[in-house]
Amino acid sequence: MKQAVLSGGFPGTEGSLFFGSHLALKVPLWYYSSRYAPMLWAFAAPAALSYVDARFERYPKAVSRGRMQGEFSSEELIMSKSIDTMSVNAIRVLAADAIQKAKSGHPGLPLGSAAVAYELWAKHMKHNPANPDWPNRDRFILSGGHGSTLLYSLLHLFGYGLTKEDMMQFRQDGSLTPGHPEYRHTKGVEATTGPLGAGMGMAVGMAMAEAHLAAKFNKPGYPVVDHFTYVLGGDGCMMEGVSYEAMSLAGTLGLSKLIVFYDSNKISIEGNTDIAFTEDVQARFRAMGFQTLVVEDGNNLEEIAAAIEAAKAETTKPSMITVKTQIGYGCPAKQGKASAHGEPLGEENVAAMKEFLGWPSQEAFFVPEEVYDNYKALAAEHAKDEDAWNALFADYCAKFPEMKAAWDDEFNMDIAKPLIDDAEYWAYEEKADATRNLGGWALNKLKNKVPNLIGGSADLAPSNKTAMKEIADFSKDDYSGRNLHFGVREFAMAAISNGLTLHGLRAYCATFFVFSDYVKPMARLSALMRIPTTFVLTHDSIGVGEDGPTHEPIEQLAMLRSLPNFHVFRPADATETLAAWYSAVTSKETPTALVLTRQNLPQLAGSSKEALKGGYIIEDSTKAVPDAIIIASGSEVSISLEAKATLAAEGIDARVVSMPCMDIFEEQSDEYKESVLPKAVRARVAVEALSDFGWGKYVGLDGGYVTMHGFGASAPASVLFKKFGITAENVVATVKSVL
Repeated sequence: MKQAVLSGGFPGTEGSLFFGSHLALKVPLWYYSSRYAPMLWAFAAPAALSYVDARFERYPKAVSRGRMQGEFSSEELIMSKSIDTMSVNAIRVLAADAIQKAKSGHPGLPLGSAAVAYELWAKHMKHNPANPDWPNRDRFILSGGHGSTLLYSLLHLFGYGLTKEDMMQFRQDGSLTPGHPEYRHTKGVEATTGPLGAGMGMAVGMAMAEAHLAAKFNKPGYPVVDHFTYVLGGDGCMMEGVSYEAMSLAGTLGLSKLIVFYDSNKISIEGNTDIAFTEDVQARFRAMGFQTLVVEDGNNLEEIAAAIEAAKAETTKPSMITVKTQIGYGCPAKQGKASAHGEPLGEENVAAMKEFLGWPSQEAFFVPEEVYDNYKALAAEHAKDEDAWNALFADYCAKFPEMKAAWDDEFNMDIAKPLIDDAEYWAYEEKADATRNLGGWALNKLKNKVPNLIGGSADLAPSNKTAMKEIADFSKDDYSGRNLHFGVREFAMAAISNGLTLHGLRAYCATFFVFSDYVKPMARLSALMRIPTTFVLTHDSIGVGEDGPTHEPIEQLAMLRSLPNFHVFRPADATETLAAWYSAVTSKETPTALVLTRQNLPQLAGSSKEALKGGYIIEDSTKAVPDAIIIASGSEVSISLEAKATLAAEGIDARVVSMPCMDIFEEQSDEYKESVLPKAVRARVAVEALSDFGWGKYVGLDGGYVTMHGFGASAPASVLFKKFGITAENVVATVKSVL
């Protein structure tokens, strides 16, 4: 039988009588203070006492946060349950009101998952609203980012600095409550989510980071890194392939501190999920190595609590909790229907929802002070978690000063900056080499200089040259390793790498450049979040050769260059490759792509650290104003220098500009850009063995192109460069044509 519980009891209002967490009937206020009260207490108290006794026996912290079992009166126990119910409903009310005021949003998830979110944040999750970034907090990622008002309501109620006025400005220009949660924009948001499944991948990365840092820093009796990663997503997240890519790796790695909440409401935008999604999600997760748990009633706090504690108790594998919910719960006209997903409930339905929930006021955004007091008390208790950790960490630092120094280095985002003047770092051999080889060589120079550098490839490390030598592999048996094996999972690899970066590590990932199509959605998120994930993308052009057009990138460079806040380096030799890696590991808010060749390239006499400006004069004309300017990147810089020599012999004095990174060049002063590409010189030619898209702003209407205008072919690289006219001879001819 469900337990009977009181809810409400605020002056001038009705209360509610609940069975479990389901509204059964309304109770007038006078029940609380009149001669009828003993009847109600007699009915409700035994069941409530039974519930709390049982819950205390299993989870004493969740019940009392330190109070002894015998200190509770029956009235306290019932009202404790009552305030929990009111606190859950506060999330629903704030979410519905915010969406209604904005006339835009997604109420279904917040209403359906409010109980799960409250139980987790109130009773199980380590977090401190007064210091949202303390290192050993648990992480919570709302993978179903469309349900952002769930997260915003929690942040507001727990006191993260999000005000009621912020809730009222949901989805408005400049507000702290944008349509989907945005990292760095709103305190308490751990990751930008919206593209379904992305949060699942980033959560795996965060769990990997926790496991790695724990293996690296924990000492017996000093678990200074010891926290969980929680992620909540719905049917849409489970349909997205990136979720299964990421979770497959999580199961393989046995990430027991990862707990996935599956908000299973069986509804998508087009209707019941059975029209497109009938698989047994639990069976699939079990096959991937997860413990699977089920909460049959997504409004039952004690059932949710039991599942969370069972998940936390599992120490050998990650856990997935299926929570069976009703989308839009509490709104009689909408709950359980697709119409609850992505549109405001409507004024009448919001009012009906508040009536159904027994909410004490129809006023928009009204939350009783008793509810705020409950959240404030919970936040104060959570602050004690950080206090205890601070004391533990202070003792740890005193006992292990060498670990304190290592800890400081681990999270020092400027640790690589001194390399700018390190002659050893910039030294290289005078021999032709592929920039992918040079990239691997640079990475191995950095591995001991940047202690939190961690990464790997999508099963292509021997080709991408992204393994750190003499560094252990990260595995289920050794989380201290820094070489990651992502398997053939490019999409998840990029998402996981973002999660690692969000947790404070310097993460990189690698694949063939043509497969950046799989990487791009997560590369875009890294740019949007302003986090410095590094993407190593090798086999950068028709230079791939015999593998043919399926593996020869054409449009990918233009695609990545079009991303705001994203640095795309295509270096021409060793010096430019070292500059590219230096830029990547010193960046704080901008991700970097390193686009590297398969084929060997010569070392260029004029290349320099000026590559850090994105574009520079690698070989100038003898005239103050050159006759023409040739602009190239990567493997085509040497071709352009060869063409310059031929032109000079014919009396045409050209300047060659190496443009390894358009994005950084655009960040330079107007004076610098004019010194490199003076407007007075209109005879310009762009040379690149990829699409010409994006070069127009540099060559103008009078310029020319030596670029690709279609797909590649299967043949040796040397044959293809001639076939498609990516030659010094064609550069010479094109320069002459624009003079």
